[in-house]
Amino acid sequence: MRKNIHPDYHAVVFRDSSTGDEFLTRSTARSTATVELDGTSYPLIVADVTSASHPFWTGNARVVDTQGQVQKFHQRYGKRTRTTV
Repeated sequence: MRKNIHPDYHAVVFRDSSTGDEFLTRSTARSTATVELDGTSYPLIVADVTSASHPFWTGNARVVDTQGQVQKFHQRYGKRTRTTV
């Protein structure tokens, strides 16, 4: 790699704002907030959604059943015929 063209890639801690879960990873993101983890101080990045709180990864995803929706509409409101003038 060429020198002085790449951003600083360093260890950071991400915290999920809704669950409080923290995980250590590497990133180019910067933060003035720090957190102590395993005796070492790391920059802290607070994220709104992570794999700890996202419905897809937690198994709480809703499955939308669209089968039969058109038939329910026609039963409720009836099938209309087109009239020509």
